[in-house]
Amino acid sequence: MTEPSREARADALLSTAQEERQHRLKIFLGAAPGVGKTYAMLSAARELKRQGVDVVVGLVETHGRAETAALMEGMEVLPRRALKYNDRDFTDFDLDAALARRPAVLLVDELAHRNLPGARHERRWQDIAELLDAGIEVYTALNVQHLESLNDQVRRITGITVRETVPDAFLDRARDIVLVDLPPRELIGRLKQGKVYVPETAAAALNAFFSPTNLAALRELALETIAGHVDSDLREHMLARGSAMTVRRRVLAAIDGHGQSDYLVRVARRIAERRGAPWSVAWVDTGARLEPARRERLDAAMRLARRLGGEAIILRGHAIADELLAHADREGVGQIILGRTRERPLARMLGISLTQRLLRRGAHMELTIIATPVERAKARRRLRLPRERGSRGEYLYATLATLVAFGLAFVADRYLAVANLSLIFLTAVLAVAVRTRMAVAVYAAMLCFLGYNFFFAAPRYTLAIANVDDVLAVTLFLVAALLCSRLATRLASQVESLRAAHAHARALLTLGQQLTSSTDASGIREAGCKALAHALQGEAVILARDAGQVLRVVASAPPQGELSPQDLAAADWSDRHGEQAGRYTDTLNGAPCWMLPLGSEARPLGVAGLRFAPAGGEPDPERRSLALAMAQDIGQALERARLSDELEGARVQGETERLRSALLSSVSHDLRSPLASMIGAAGTLISYEQKLPAEDRRALLDAILAEGQRLDSYIQNLLDMTRLGHGTLKLNRDWTDSAEIVAAAVTRLRKLFPDLHVEILMPAGPVLLHVHAALIEQALFNILENAARFSPAGEVVRVTTRCADGSLLIDVADRGPGIPEDERARIFDMFYSVSRGDRAPQGTGLGLAICRGMIGAHGGSVEALPGDGIGTIIRISLPLPSPPEAEP
Repeated sequence: MTEPSREARADALLSTAQEERQHRLKIFLGAAPGVGKTYAMLSAARELKRQGVDVVVGLVETHGRAETAALMEGMEVLPRRALKYNDRDFTDFDLDAALARRPAVLLVDELAHRNLPGARHERRWQDIAELLDAGIEVYTALNVQHLESLNDQVRRITGITVRETVPDAFLDRARDIVLVDLPPRELIGRLKQGKVYVPETAAAALNAFFSPTNLAALRELALETIAGHVDSDLREHMLARGSAMTVRRRVLAAIDGHGQSDYLVRVARRIAERRGAPWSVAWVDTGARLEPARRERLDAAMRLARRLGGEAIILRGHAIADELLAHADREGVGQIILGRTRERPLARMLGISLTQRLLRRGAHMELTIIATPVERAKARRRLRLPRERGSRGEYLYATLATLVAFGLAFVADRYLAVANLSLIFLTAVLAVAVRTRMAVAVYAAMLCFLGYNFFFAAPRYTLAIANVDDVLAVTLFLVAALLCSRLATRLASQVESLRAAHAHARALLTLGQQLTSSTDASGIREAGCKALAHALQGEAVILARDAGQVLRVVASAPPQGELSPQDLAAADWSDRHGEQAGRYTDTLNGAPCWMLPLGSEARPLGVAGLRFAPAGGEPDPERRSLALAMAQDIGQALERARLSDELEGARVQGETERLRSALLSSVSHDLRSPLASMIGAAGTLISYEQKLPAEDRRALLDAILAEGQRLDSYIQNLLDMTRLGHGTLKLNRDWTDSAEIVAAAVTRLRKLFPDLHVEILMPAGPVLLHVHAALIEQALFNILENAARFSPAGEVVRVTTRCADGSLLIDVADRGPGIPEDERARIFDMFYSVSRGDRAPQGTGLGLAICRGMIGAHGGSVEALPGDGIGTIIRISLPLPSPPEAEP
């Protein structure tokens, strides 16, 4: 990766600085009507009003929803402008009143709305653009089907053409895009309850737009749109911070005015958006005269490209490929998008078609050929041929192929010998055998045999054969036709079998990859359910037992409601016995779903249910085999997840036992020692109080005090470690001079080690930290105490404080025996102490572990480094925030 240029970083920083000033638009995006966009927008507006922001409702459509109307209570609402259209009175958004009122935040619903005639702008998004230019922040709502670039996709998904659209380039002005999401099942429930449309309209919507499949597809489009804008914002912010990024090359779509040029423009927009690359649309003018209809299609495609944020370019030249490649080299194009060109067969045979030229000469760039929906439909119709046994379509195809062969033979009979005409009929038999089955090929062979004998073998127009050589030729023709049809049919069957095996292996491979990426049983069930539905072209559910041992649906694709009682009974039987049940089986076959166990009778793991369309009939052996194999893989993945959970539980239990043993050992030794000393000193005082000199009594009291402080320190360490482990450590941050923290820690240390010499090196000026001072002091004290215990008598403990790379570094250096390199990281573990020679470790082994936890809670770090020659350096690194006077 290369570092971004200084100019690019400057542009990105300038763009980021101007974002708050220019991007004052917030869009609440939903996948369909009724998901709660207006409700979310009003909720956000009420929160702003509670904070004292001047918020005004310009126009909000409640559609009769009481909960939405309740959110508008207490908010200022602009009066609507009265309009008259077709002798009827209407009210609409008053743009001039909004500009005159000029609030801080204005709510304008339904971004894609078309204004009534007589308004200043044709579309509401143009009204909002004027408000943004005037410096007013706007909150608005939009459904994903109204985006211009997704218009074709929405029409293919739902069968409905959306007329009111918003240019995708307008979304680039949005500072924030909030996704308002609702699962399809909940949205359909809201629709049935009358919370989206009135009951009459809701019934029609359920049968058309609001089907589970449509809603799931629209939901995916909304997520892709949000992901694309998040990715674009991330790139801009990373570039502003100076992070290295790879520059994406330009995307170019070449159109010719034929077919669906607007479809190619939308495809180019989506590809460029995913890649985060600039894009353009080009047409090469070769000087040929264009038909008016083609010229109109070209102009419409160019206008669409400009609306979607692309660049429309007209190139001029005689060679289309040369002009496209030259423009690509000049502009840094990395990908050229073409529609399927209508190439002449001769040009394709000679290798001079447009696609072949671009492939040969554009090896340094990516060439993408897109088939439009119309062309894909034509190709499917050409390839579609009934394959059911006994189908009349197959015999009709064989008859037509034979008639074509007869026509060609009658024409060729004038120029070729009769013996050569058999090759024409043999070709027809092969064509039928490749596309159909053996019986149909034999039917075609018999027709060709009889026709060849009747029309071409002498004597003609009879089935008699005069010449003995002709008898052999006709007989050999029939044998060759039958053998060729047999071989061709076998080859076609093998190709079909290989295709099915490939699909089987690919489905299992995809399932394996998805199961591998899932980390828990819930994720495995979700991934397995989606893979089953996609591979088997049906509906899939997975059921598992809850805590009450009741089978419940835990995953479904597509999302659906509860199963029928017959399905639940079949699933329960399958899970208990580890065998198939339900449809297509001999057990409870009245159930609509085919139930497959995911475990065994000894260890049940749930059930997978499959439901196919009634018109599809019973699944063939290949689909059955694939379903069983996928169910087995899902079961094995669930078993691995179960074993992994048990292993993790065993590991955690073992770690808990280890920590418990270490803690008990620490309590039994390190806490008992000071208690024993205190008890012994107190007992001596009680028994010999009057007989002991004053100096001895003073020494015993000092010993009791020292051991009590030592005991208090151990207990405090244990309590601090417990608070860190449970996440209950509270950070009461305040601005504190680092010199005060160091001085307080050193003062505490000198009470314990009065003979220790501590050298402090500090910066000249104050260094402010925004920390919990008591915790940082305790962490530094633990490190100083550790250094004091391991430093030889008379040696100096040095504390050095300095600033480097936006952090404050505090180094505590001792002159002790040092720490081996392989143990420097382990000294921060709980209950770990370094022991060398006959010197036993002192303390509980918690001091440095607590230090790491306290410093880590502030976003810092602690590490052990080798000393200067001998000894050890413990370095504390704390982030340096901006000083309080520089904060906004």
